[in-house]
Amino acid sequence: MTSTTLDQSAGLGDWLRRRRGLLASFALLVAFPFVISIIVDGQGLAAVVNNDLGNARFLQGLAIEVFILGIYAISYDLILGVTGILSFGHAMFFAVGAYGFGILLKTFELAWPVAVLVVVIAAIIQAFLFALVLPRVHGITYALVTLGFASVFWIVIQSSDLADYAGAEIGLQGVESPAWFLDTTNERFIFYLLCLGIFFGIYVLYQRIVDSPAGRVFVAIRENEDRALMLGYNTFWFKTLVLVIASITAALAGMIHTMHQPIVTPNVAGLFWTVTALLVILIGGMGTITGALIGAAVYRLLEYYLDRWFGGASGLLIGAAYVLLVLYVPFGIVGTWRARAVRIKQGRDRLLRLFTGGDDGRTPARE
Repeated sequence: MTSTTLDQSAGLGDWLRRRRGLLASFALLVAFPFVISIIVDGQGLAAVVNNDLGNARFLQGLAIEVFILGIYAISYDLILGVTGILSFGHAMFFAVGAYGFGILLKTFELAWPVAVLVVVIAAIIQAFLFALVLPRVHGITYALVTLGFASVFWIVIQSSDLADYAGAEIGLQGVESPAWFLDTTNERFIFYLLCLGIFFGIYVLYQRIVDSPAGRVFVAIRENEDRALMLGYNTFWFKTLVLVIASITAALAGMIHTMHQPIVTPNVAGLFWTVTALLVILIGGMGTITGALIGAAVYRLLEYYLDRWFGGASGLLIGAAYVLLVLYVPFGIVGTWRARAVRIKQGRDRLLRLFTGGDDGRTPARE
């Protein structure tokens, strides 16, 4: 075995060790439908593969909604949490993917790979549209400008002139699955695995982006853009790159949403959908990437079960839950855990020394 092969094996082993939590989570989510089918439904493994009715099928659908929301939220976390760009028009990225993909499949009857390519091009174009005003406006002014872009899109998508394409106020419906693995109705488990794979793939990609040299510049822009400029970085192009990556990612989430939901409503282009992404990353931890995924799960499950248990009062309870999270988990779930991880580790090590007799409970003095 050559030294190159040994280095590659060591590198793969190191990567697997550092990602063992991620791989374990992936394996658990793959097994999740089978566990529910056996324990809750009292059915076998074949019930999941055969798409039989039951709790396993329903919970797969709910998990797919979490994956969609997580992909959408992680794109907003890259813009706001990592780079510090405040945008109130992020829902437009999602809506272009959702409406564009559905219209291209239903009305223009394009093959799904061609439709995906067209939507990606549209996502890049709208990212450059949002980037055009970056040199002129900043902060809350930029946020209001992006809100204006998204509001125009929201109005246009509901116009009667586009009713034959987008369905006006009712929304886009009747989009048929263009491929068997995109059929959430008849191939729920296959679609679940596809969304799960995309979900984790996007997460790994975003972690690599944030840890890359370009990612360090993104963080520098958030902390002090003037200093990044002084160091010689063209921050306009770095922010444009962030918008392009986030736009494509949000459009991808929108395309999956179109395949999973029977109707795409104009709500996905409104301000509320941008606020939803903001709430998700606040719950999980802004700028942490991982927090966007955890926040999506907490938000969607909280929304579903409170609505199921308390009906009309669920909105009040959800608001109260947000207030409690902000008060007691100020940096989000992941952010607060990271902030306290050092103290937790120090306390754990001190207890270990006490029980093993290696310390009298006091920190040894420096010599």
